[in-house]
Amino acid sequence: MILAFESSAKSAGVALMKDSVLLAESFQHTELTHSRTLLKMAEDLLARCEVAVSDLTAVAVAAGPGSFTGLRIGMAAAKGLAWGAELPCIGVSTLEAMARNVALHDGVIASVMDARREQVYFGLFRAEGGELRRICEDCALSLAEAKDRILSQSGEKILVGDGASLCYNTFDEKRDLLLAPEHLRFQRAVGVALAAEIQLKEGGYPSASELKLNYIRLSQAERERANQLLTK
Repeated sequence: MILAFESSAKSAGVALMKDSVLLAESFQHTELTHSRTLLKMAEDLLARCEVAVSDLTAVAVAAGPGSFTGLRIGMAAAKGLAWGAELPCIGVSTLEAMARNVALHDGVIASVMDARREQVYFGLFRAEGGELRRICEDCALSLAEAKDRILSQSGEKILVGDGASLCYNTFDEKRDLLLAPEHLRFQRAVGVALAAEIQLKEGGYPSASELKLNYIRLSQAERERANQLLTK
């Protein structure tokens, strides 16, 4: 039984999954900060399901890329629960978790998150028969680079993520390009749980103390600091 957290972007979510079956999910897409909502959502969800933290097998969390603040809030919540109950804490790629929302759609899945500055966080996968295969490692690309990567793939291609509409509306060519339905397009905790379940079965995941976030690129403050050092 896995409790999963997703807080990598504007939406926040918590999901409870047992043996690949979704038992309950809480999803919120509002202006409220994750620090106010995430743990409360988890507590209420477990209470409604009459599940104690001690009943869990593992805790899972979206470990990036995404919002620096949102990722840190999700990681803190997941690690806090995992450490207290001595449970595995499994971090998964935000982009892979999003792709699992539409993994029953055979074809190429492009997971894209708006990274600002005309860039997207980008992951590319191919789904076949419900199985997901990674095509490239998570990275940050310009919109032009993302377009070239996506359209170079054969067959039908589906866009997921909070950058999906941005890409679809920006690309001047839409050959075999689809937008995921809105209810499946955004980050969901159930995708985190599905990705974590695979890691849990395969083993080899780091301990909670070793688990780190994958920001992919420097924060704005770090970029500005680096530029200041270069100009000195």
